[in-house]
Amino acid sequence: MTDTNKPQRPVFRNINITDIRTYRLPPAGIVSILHRISGAGMFLMMPFIIWMFDNSLTSEVSFERFALAVSNPLVKLICLGLIWAYLHHFVAGVRHLWMDATHSVTKEQGRSSAIVTFAVSLPLTVILGAKLFGLF
Repeated sequence: MTDTNKPQRPVFRNINITDIRTYRLPPAGIVSILHRISGAGMFLMMPFIIWMFDNSLTSEVSFERFALAVSNPLVKLICLGLIWAYLHHFVAGVRHLWMDATHSVTKEQGRSSAIVTFAVSLPLTVILGAKLFGLF
């Protein structure tokens, strides 16, 4: 004889590719994914970063070539992406270090620290992007 008054157990399943548009990822999950994307982006753009650093310091002629290249709007957008990647990766890394040091593993602390990560990294990106594009 079975008991019909038993509560139903929750069903946990992996999301399918068709569920991506309807699945609501929590802020901590978004920060985690963006942390990985920003790290991979910085790693893949390392030759460009080294080229910029080398041309900005080698000589006056190479600096002029660097300044001419960076005045291109497409290169400025790439630099803005690198600025965002660095700032987000740095702030999210500090978040992870803080969580490891204080053993902050509750869902509420993860959500609030993820929101703080966005609240710090995005305005800094906007400020440095405005400086990059010559708004001040």
